[in-house]
Order: sequence, then C-alpha cells, then structure tokens
Amino acid sequence: MLPSELKAEQFAGYPPEARMLVISHLDAIRQLPLSIAPSLLRELVEYDFKFPAERAAIDGELTNLSSLSRAQMQEWFGAFSSFSLSPNLQRFDWINQPAQFVEQLSAYLWTTHQLDGFRQAAISYGDRLQAVLPKPKLPVRRLGIAIIGQGLSSYEGPLFRNLRAHGTYFRNVDPKDGVELLLAAAAARAKTYPATYGHWYVDGGQEAAHSPLLTCVSYRALEPVRSALLKYVQTEISQPGMGPEELRSRLARLSPADLGMERAGDKVLGRFEVRLFTEGSGTQIFSTTFAQWAARETLRRAQPLTLLVRFAPRQEQKPMNELLTSGRSETNLDFAGSLVDADMGAYYQWINQQRLPGAGESSFLVWYEAHKQALVVAPGLPRGAESTSAKNLDELLTLATS
Repeated sequence: MLPSELKAEQFAGYPPEARMLVISHLDAIRQLPLSIAPSLLRELVEYDFKFPAERAAIDGELTNLSSLSRAQMQEWFGAFSSFSLSPNLQRFDWINQPAQFVEQLSAYLWTTHQLDGFRQAAISYGDRLQAVLPKPKLPVRRLGIAIIGQGLSSYEGPLFRNLRAHGTYFRNVDPKDGVELLLAAAAARAKTYPATYGHWYVDGGQEAAHSPLLTCVSYRALEPVRSALLKYVQTEISQPGMGPEELRSRLARLSPADLGMERAGDKVLGRFEVRLFTEGSGTQIFSTTFAQWAARETLRRAQPLTLLVRFAPRQEQKPMNELLTSGRSETNLDFAGSLVDADMGAYYQWINQQRLPGAGESSFLVWYEAHKQALVVAPGLPRGAESTSAKNLDELLTLATS
C-alpha cells in the first residue's frame, strides 16, 4: 500500500490524540514516499505518550509539511522516492506497525547497499527541517547536576578528568547537607519556572525526600517493573529460535500494563519508565547504567530546564545468567567501580545536555557525594581552572547559575 492511498478510517487503532493529529494532516502525509512515511507514523502513533518537547517537535514538523506545495514536497522528499523497496515491504502493514516496518526497511536497505544514501537523505531532511522550525526561548539557563560516589569513604584516583577542560575544579567544598541542598535548589527552580516535565530528579538507588514539583524516577521504586521484565526475558530466551533481534522487537512492544505497572493519571511517565528498561542496554541489571540512560533519555526527550541525577552503587560483575536472575538475593556492591561508572556517566550527561537548545548558556555541576571535590561548567567560569578556595554547594550553584 502506498501513502497516497491512505484513508482516515485506517487509523482507528491509534490513540485518540494521535489519530486526530494524523487525520488533520492526512493530505500532507499522503504525499510522502513510502520509504519515509512510516518513520513519521512511528512517532505519531506514540504522540499521546510523549513529553511536551516531543509533541512540539512533531507539531512543528507536521505544520511545515502541510504548508508545502506539491512542488516543494517533491523538492524536500524527492531523494526518498529513489530508493527501491521489496514487495514484502510494500505489502507490510506499516500503518499499524510503523516501528516494525522501519526495522525491516533498515535491514533491507543495508542488504541492497542503499543505506548510506538513505542516511544522507535523512540527514539532509533533518537539517532542512531544523532550519525552518522556530527556536525555543528558554525562561532560564538550563542546569544539570550529577552526584556521584554515594557510600564510598575514600578514593585516590583523579575525578572529573573529562570535564576539567570545560570548567573549574573545586577542591575545598563543604559537603554538609549536600544532597538536601541540591534537591532544594532544583525544587526552587521548579517553583520559580514551572513547566510540565521541566524539572527532574533521577536516582540510581533509593530516592531521597524531595519536592513533588520534581518529576522523579528511581531505580529502587521501579524494582517490581525490573523484576517482571527480567522474568519475561528469561521466559522468552528459553523459547526455541529466539534471537536478539526478535527479543528486542518484543521488548519494544511491551506496555506498562504488560509488566504489572500503571501509573495512576500519568500515562506519559509510566510509558517512559518502561522504555528505560526495554530500550536500554544493562539498565535492568546495573543501577549506574540505569541512571546514565535515564539521564540521556530525559534530556533527549523531555529537554528539562533542570536535571539532577544521583548515582548509587551498583552490584558487582557476575556471570550473565546470574545477573539475569530476577530473584532477589544478597548483592555485593562495587563502590569504587560505581564511582568510575558515575564519573563517566556525569560526563555523558553534560554531553547530552550540550546537544539541547541553549547549550551555550547552560550550566553543569558535578559533586563527589559527602566529599570536598566538585566541578562546575558555566559560561562565567574559566575552563581548565582549579580552585582551593573554601566553598559550599550553595555558592557553587550561584556560580553555575549567575
């Protein structure tokens, strides 16, 4: 089936808001080549479960599509019409299964040596789209905070090595009430600059007391979901012929209800939490990986004004069969290894933050929990510098945000 043959009733299975949005822009979608239309529908079918920033991006793309004349549509998407598709792909139910279509399309393009050309066409389209979409104006400088090294009494190795070239390293920080102070600062920003899903707290362990103004995701609170998923994985991999690609496809189709979870009144956050485990590699097993991936996905999808990530100790390495066992047992924690993981995770958090609008004005603070070492990246601070002046975390926050 070709996009030109689309009818409104074919989207009856879509969630309500997604269905209305597709139908309102159906004339434009009909003009898209088959090689690209399912990619758009893959995003649209999840519209009801997306964050405001994602919805705004989809709305902007559809508004732009609907504003193009037929000649302009050919100019924008002509390159996608040049790719040959197999008969199986042309017969595929890409309306109701757009994500599966995109997976099969990628495999087909690779086997037919068309993938490089398709990638270039997609990059060109993305660049062109970004050039015409309005740039959001932030109400306040974006702030990222990472807390690393929980529970570790001492560590002799250097910290923040990847970030030191970008900010100022502080060696004499007062750690008193540090976690509480940083959470209070995040809550204060949420109160002053209210935004739906605009201020987040991610914890790789047991979440600390925090303001309800913060959107919170924690590894410990999601233990039942993680256990249910590990049981599901164990069952699936025991099936004859089950391979990694098929397992990945099945995981992608899981919903909160499939794992015995349903956040009352917050379908968006519930779906996001499940995706952290079904799409992340190692998030089901290691708390540090969970925190790092949650930070990445929060920044990529929600684009928050404030993101505080607190890393917690992870379990020690074990044989994979033991790690995948969902039954709870005594777990030995690797405190030093977790600090190394978290140190790199904080660096990745900063990198992902720098990919968002307003990167040139954003700030980042990373602190070695309960210790005197911290680093701040901010427009007003020198790079590659070091300070031995006595500071508390409140003063560092002022430096980061002023």
